[in-house]
Amino acid sequence: MSDRAWSVAVRIEFCYGHRLLDHPGRCRHAHGHNAVAEVEVRSATLDGRDMVCDFADVRRAVEAWVDRELDHKMILKRGDPLVEALQSLGEPVYVIDTNPTAERIARLIHDVAADAGLPVVRVTLWETPSSFATYGEAGG
Repeated sequence: MSDRAWSVAVRIEFCYGHRLLDHPGRCRHAHGHNAVAEVEVRSATLDGRDMVCDFADVRRAVEAWVDRELDHKMILKRGDPLVEALQSLGEPVYVIDTNPTAERIARLIHDVAADAGLPVVRVTLWETPSSFATYGEAGG
């Protein structure tokens, strides 16, 4: 049995703001990022079109969700006092149950891809051009 497989990846660019509660440094303050999410899907076989999947399938499932739910929004932890303040001003907020770290956002996007039925193996979220977090198969 071969351990070889094909993979394809799509890069999704978006902007978001967040802050990290209980962070000892500057990240405890509201700030923003120009992020890039790399969504990698993998398969040991190709479909009838000789593809792992069409790039457009990933874009329809994941990029559309990111554009709708995360792009140009503040991503904040449930219970953060800033949530209510921003919502009362009509500002767009996406609330998660954890601190909105790059690691947690990568996991969030991974789960969206998996829920869409894509054979996702890894999501890497580039928070800055030099810093990223990855969620996916261990050792994959």
